[in-house]
Formats: sequence, structure tokens, C-alpha cells
Amino acid sequence: MSNETTCRKTYKYRLDPTPEQTQAMQQVIGQCRMLYNNALEQRKTWWQRGQGIGATYYQQKAELPEVKAAFPELAGVHSQVLQDVLLRLETAFKRFFARVKNGEKPGYPRFQGRNRYHSFTYPQYGNGAVLDGGVLSLSKIGRIRIRLHRPLEGTPKTVIISKEADGWYACISCEQVPTQPLPKTGRVTGIDMGLKVFYVTAHNEVCENPRHFRKAEAALRRKQRKLARCEQGSKNREQVKQQVAKHHQKVKRQRCDFHHKEALHLLRHYDTIYLEDLQVANMVRNHHLAKSISDAGWAQFRAILACKAVWASKRVVAVPPHYTSQVCSRCGAYAQKSLSVRTHVCPECGLVLDRDHNGARNVLQVGLELDRQQQHSGEENQAGHRLRGVT
Repeated sequence: MSNETTCRKTYKYRLDPTPEQTQAMQQVIGQCRMLYNNALEQRKTWWQRGQGIGATYYQQKAELPEVKAAFPELAGVHSQVLQDVLLRLETAFKRFFARVKNGEKPGYPRFQGRNRYHSFTYPQYGNGAVLDGGVLSLSKIGRIRIRLHRPLEGTPKTVIISKEADGWYACISCEQVPTQPLPKTGRVTGIDMGLKVFYVTAHNEVCENPRHFRKAEAALRRKQRKLARCEQGSKNREQVKQQVAKHHQKVKRQRCDFHHKEALHLLRHYDTIYLEDLQVANMVRNHHLAKSISDAGWAQFRAILACKAVWASKRVVAVPPHYTSQVCSRCGAYAQKSLSVRTHVCPECGLVLDRDHNGARNVLQVGLELDRQQQHSGEENQAGHRLRGVT
């Protein structure tokens, strides 16, 4: 079990800016986007001219004073916000080269269009961004009212200002936030993620799949058809476009709320939860299942569950997913079946079980075996250390 008493946590609050402050933040985003695209163009040019030698983050950071002299409008943006833009580009290139090295689809960093860049960051709290009661003071922008619907705990480190479909938000990341351990139950389980149902535990506890996007698909289709009929550049088109964005935002929030509630439910009932280490990015390449997998949000649920486990001093362990739905959980016999076959029938021991329940039991067994192996390995290492100390 985790013995950490503090963790890092991000608090998200809604902002109530004035029209002038809204315009100022929109201008900051526009200037950050321009800097990002210019820095990306510079990297591409240097790479072509240098025969494989590109610009680095530190080189571009050192040139920022010259860039600000050439573009006076950048003077209205805090210096560390501009540095963070270059750091975002550096991170994009690092991930690009990592994908190339691993043989994955590279996905070269792309230029950011007007509708793709939505946030800017103050990397050091207190240097450009300070919270004072119900007001967030941002350098070069002003004092903005903030809705503190819950208290801020720990030590603030960074502040991200983001624009969403229904307004502006501040995400304040804090260190040294005290955890709130949940009571220990002494129970462990494995869960099998699915599409017919969201998950099934090894104890046959079933969570239905809410299918938020599927339920909202009809209304979204009507709005998107209306958007397609609007004249390009008209005010009516911008209004309908905003309505479509709010529909998508509502679905996203419904899914996130569902994930948070189910994660808390599992952590209240189990001390250790084993789940499959699914490669969701590869699974959504199946065009027949991509929409349903994305609607379920397996990757987001796993991230939320792991985060809440640290907060609650519980454990979430990912296990290899190989053959968990094909092997019998009673005798271990291999019983191959297609995805359409929802019942496991063992040809050896005759076990008849729901496919997902059988998979959850296998996940639990694999997880317990991994824990036993790690414990045995740890005991051997401790014995070796003691022997070396004696000799």
C-alpha cells in the first residue's frame, strides 16, 4: 500500500472576466499561437539548412528578446508565458522523436490553427499569477474574479488559463496536498473493461455502460447539419458553432463525472484493483469499434482511477491483457472465441460463465501472481543483502 501522505493535485476554477479582460486573454492566446508557429517554422528551416541539425529549446529561448523586438505585440505577454510556449514545442518534438524511435506512426508537430490553441501557462505561481481571495491577478491582463467553489490546498506551483466552450477556467496545480485515505477493507478484485457493460469485477459486480455520446448523437447530428447550412463567416454560423461545442462539452463532462463516481465506488470497496493494461490508442484503429471505445473512455477512467488511488492510499495495478478472455478461469484451458460470443464455455471442465466475468477473474489471478512474484523477489534481495552483511 502507498504510504505517501501528500500528493500533487490540480484544482480547476471558473473565471468571471470582464469583456476587456476576455479580449486581453484572447489576444494572449493569439500571440502565443503565433510564437508557436514561428518557432516551429524556424525549427523546420534550421533542420533543412543544417542537414539534420535543428534548433533547441534553449537556443530559441535565448532569442526571445530579439523576437520581442521584432514583434512589439509580444510585449503584452508575460515573459514566462512565452517561454512555456517554446517548452510546449520542445515537448512535441521529444514525443515525435520517441515515436520515430519506437517504430510508431510519427505524427510530426503541426502548425496550430486559430481553433486549436486554447490555453497559456504561468509556470511559476507568484511570478505573473497570484491568487488573492476571490481574485486571480494575472500579469499584463489584470485582476479577474474567480469562483472558488472549494478551498485550495497545498502549495500552488503553476497556473494554466484555458478557454472552453462555456467560458474561461484556471487550473492551479499544487504540491504537498494532504491525502485523504479511505478505510481499508482487506478486499482485492480484478476488473474487465468492456463495451456491452462498462466493467465487470471478479466478484461479478456489473457496471452498465452509459453510452453518453451515443445518446447525444441524434441532437448533435441535427446541430451539425444546421451548422453545415450556415453561410461561412456569418454571425449565425458562429452561434450554431458555439452550440455544437457546448453539446460536445456536455457529453465530455457527463463521461468524466461517471468515471469519477465509479472510480470512487471501486476504491471504497477494494484495497487493490487489478485491470488490463490495454493499449487503447491501438484499439481505436479498428473503425468498427473506435466510436464505442472512445465513448466508453477506458484510458480516461484508468487515469482517474489511478489518481484517486494515490489520493485514497489504495493500489491500482495494470496486468498484461493477453488471453484473459480466452483462458478458463477455473482450469486454465484455452477456449478460443470471437468477440460476438458473450458466454465462456470451457471444453475441459465445463465451466459456463459470462465472458466478461471470466476475464475479470483471470485478471485477478494474474495480478495476484504478479504480486507474489514481486514479493518473492523482494525477499530474495533482502536475504542477499543480509548474507553480504554477514560475510
